[in-house]
This record gives sequence, C-alpha cells and structure tokens, in this order.
Amino acid sequence: MKYLGVIFILAVLTSCKQQPMKKADILILNAKIWSDGLTEPYDAVAIKGDTILAVGFGDDLKAGIGPETRLIDAAGAFLCPGFIDSHVHFLQGGANLNSVQLRDADSPEEFIRRIAEFAKKAPADAWITGGDWNHELWGGELPDRNWIDSVTAGHPIFLNRLDGHMALANTKALELAGIKADTRDVPGGAIVRDAAGRITGIFKDNAMDVFYGIIPTAGPDEEDRDLQAAMEYVAGHGVTSVHHMGTFADLAVFERNRKSNKLITRIYAATPLGQWEELVKKTETDGHGDDWLHWGALKGFVDGSLGSHTAAFFEPFTDSPADTGLYVNTPENLRSWIMGADKAGLHVVVHAIGDRANNLILNIYEETEKADGPRDRRFRVEHAQHLKPGDIPRFAQLGVIPSMQPYHAIDDGCWAEKVIGPERCKTTYAFRSLLDAGATLAFGSDWFVAPPIPLEGIYAAVSRRTLDGKNPDGWVPEQKITVEEALRAYTSGAAYSAFEDSIKGRIEKGKLADLVLLDTDLIHADPDRIRSAKVLWTMVGGELVYEK
Repeated sequence: MKYLGVIFILAVLTSCKQQPMKKADILILNAKIWSDGLTEPYDAVAIKGDTILAVGFGDDLKAGIGPETRLIDAAGAFLCPGFIDSHVHFLQGGANLNSVQLRDADSPEEFIRRIAEFAKKAPADAWITGGDWNHELWGGELPDRNWIDSVTAGHPIFLNRLDGHMALANTKALELAGIKADTRDVPGGAIVRDAAGRITGIFKDNAMDVFYGIIPTAGPDEEDRDLQAAMEYVAGHGVTSVHHMGTFADLAVFERNRKSNKLITRIYAATPLGQWEELVKKTETDGHGDDWLHWGALKGFVDGSLGSHTAAFFEPFTDSPADTGLYVNTPENLRSWIMGADKAGLHVVVHAIGDRANNLILNIYEETEKADGPRDRRFRVEHAQHLKPGDIPRFAQLGVIPSMQPYHAIDDGCWAEKVIGPERCKTTYAFRSLLDAGATLAFGSDWFVAPPIPLEGIYAAVSRRTLDGKNPDGWVPEQKITVEEALRAYTSGAAYSAFEDSIKGRIEKGKLADLVLLDTDLIHADPDRIRSAKVLWTMVGGELVYEK
C-alpha cells in the first residue's frame, strides 16, 4: 500500500509538470516590481483577460507567450499595484476641473480677479460653483460677498473653501436662497456675520444646505462628462480604484456608466449614513455590485473641519478661546444609525476631524461591537486627523481603520499650530503612531479638497515638508513613515478597507490586473524625486487607460 501511494504521488507530480502554461494575453517584462507581500525580485507579470496569470522572472514566464500575446517592455521602470484612493468626492472633483480655479489664489485681489474673469465667460445667469479657495494663503481673512458682488455679472455665486465645510455666497445667491438679515443659524452649521451683524456671505457646514437645495442639479450629460473627466484625470496619476463619498444620485450616475461599459476607474461608492435603510433595500434588490462598481458603505459625519473652525475638540481653538467646534450630527443620531446599519451587515465609515469627534466615534464603534458581537466589520474613521494620545492604540484594539489623507498634513501644517497650538499638533496626522500601535492605514486624497495624486500623498507621508517650505525636516517629523508603508496604505491597505483585498491591492496570481508603471524607483528615491516622478502608463483590468 505504501509503495502504491508513492507511485500515485509521482504520477500526480508528473502530470502537473506536463501541464502547459496558459498563454498570456499580455506579458510585461523587465520591470522593477514592488508589491506588498512580494519576497522575490521578480521582473515579469503575465496577464490573462483582466487577471494576473503569473508573477515571476521573465525567462520563466516567456513559456506563456503565444501568437496573440502582447509584449510590454517596462525597460527597468517601477511597476506597482494600481493606486487606490480611499476617499474622494469624484463627481465634484470632475465638475471642479471645469470651474473657476481658486486653490492657489494667494491674495484677495487674485481671488477677485479670477472670479471676475470666469464670470465674464460663463453662460448668462448660470450658477458659478466650486472654487476650492483657501483663505490661509492670504493670512486668514475670510472673503466677503462685498468683494465679489460688483464683478460677478449677475451670476449667483456659491464657492466652497477647499475643505468643503465652508462656502462664500454672493448677494444674488442669498436673494435666491431667501436668506435675510434675521435668518438664524441651523444646528450643526453657522452663518458668519460681521461686527455690525451683517451676513458676510460665509456659510459653514449645515448652513450650506439651503443653497444645495436651489442650485440646479446637473443633467445626465453633464454628470457623465464630469465622471469621464474625473476618471481620465486620476488615470493620469496612476489611480485605478476610488472610494467615493457621496449620495444615491451619484451611485445612479455610476450605475448608468457601468451599464454602458464606460468606467475606466473601479468605484466603491458610499451613500449617506442617515439613509442606511435605503441602502439595505438596494442591496436586497440589487446585491452589492461587481468588480467595477461596488456599494455597501455608508458615510457619516461627526464634525466639520479644522480650517472652518467646525472640527470638534475637547479644548477651545487657540485662536478662538470660546469655540470648541461643533457636531454636524448628534451623538444620538450617529449611535442609532451606526447600530442599525451594523445589524444589517453594512460597512460604516465616518468622518471625524477633532479629537473630541474621534473619541466619540471610537466610543460608538466600541459600543456597537459590544451590542452586536464580534465580526469582521472594518469600521473606518475618515480623516482621523487630530487624536488624543490615549485614543491612538484604540484603532488597532477595535480593528478600526484610519482612512487618512497625507497631503492634508503638508497643507494644514502651514497654519494648524496657530489654530490648535503645538501640543495638539504632535498627534495630528499621526501616521507613525498609528502604525506602531498596529493599525492598518488606508490612504486617499479627499479630492476635490486635495489633489488626487498618490505620488504627492506618498511624498507628504514620508517627508512631511509643508507646502510653504518652512519645515524642511518635516512638520511633526516623528510621524513620518517609510515609502513602503505609504505604498501599502495606497494599495493593500486601501483594498482591505473596502473588503476588496481578495481581488486587488497586490501584484499576485489571481488578482485583478490593475497596475501602474512609474519612471522612478520610489523605494530608493529621495522624497523630492518621488514628488516629481511620472506615471508612464496605468492599466485597469489588463487594459491601458492612460499612456504618457
């Protein structure tokens, strides 16, 4: 019996050796491959259809070359998994590519000039939105509707600050919205007034909602145009998947384009947490989507933003001693929504900026697990921006994923200390501390708020050199991480944060062929070289969607 068993094993091994390797549709050769989990210096990838067939050395994989195989010579360039941006507002980002560009306007005069020039060319009576202005670039004075009323040519104006938590409306927009001198603030929002009580045109968080109700919605053609613009833009920066934070209306746009096979970016679409019951019905009827368009996540808010002074802190803002920020939603509503969504098996991801907001959402997550029992939830905190030191280890302990945007660190680092002081800054964007505590990081951009350029994010995470050039050794340098750690957060970590680690995030057999080729070896490059690296091509599902 023992002898027969040996013969059987040998027969099986011989049979396996004789099986011919499948012929690849694409064979990438001479690449310098990086992937989380890769332990050999492989230089070749074989692809069949939309899937990686094999990863190895070129001499071995050439056996898979057939008459139809396309050979791609990487010429020694750096090949890594396609970047996954774990936090975007995709349609808004696409729309803003076609709007007035205020992100780098560095004076009130330049701010006004750009709006005036754009208004002259805009269709008559059309709303002008977008903008992404940053008042910190000119010293921190908030813009006023008086600045722009005379130059907007009759257009209603509603231009958001780059964080999306504050916007400037002109007088025309106030009139259309029915805003009057005695209009009151709303819970979770604020209408800014000057010393005389006059409404300046600045609206914060929930106070902005009245304008969203009257600004004309885009039609299908415009929505599709914005989506295509967004996909083409991120493809040029090596992004193959995004996690979109939006609405059911946004999801409908993605579904329409999925049905017509127009997607070139994979999308994990989150819908509002307060509408979790609607998502339950959708998943019961339509499932959770496919490899191109996937849903099941719910996005909620605890607080606002640091730049708008609406982030919720335990202690007051350094420059506003009577103000500790605000909750956009009540703790009671958040607790009810999260527990309801969790019982339904949905994926909860919640925005929290200030230390009080982060503490609250961690407490609710912990309460939810105790109430519903252990399971693989992958709760996320979007931003996890300012943390109390005692809350840092809780992310790993609770299995909560910090979904963070490293570019914010080199932007906010230019001015954050004057807003919250040096002590609280020590645990701002605490990448190193979170990793050391055992947390899994997922990185993204928060586009339209920041550029959807992973190379900028990697540069920010490893250098922490602020955009103003004042921190050459890094702002809060003890929170720097390595290039490999940043790459993991943009690939395998981001895939894990969306329950997609079984199909993407690594270069290995059976994973989707979502890849990016760069002209720079990121692992061994100086941080400045990372920032200036170029994407040579981007591949999604075995198809090149961008070539330089």
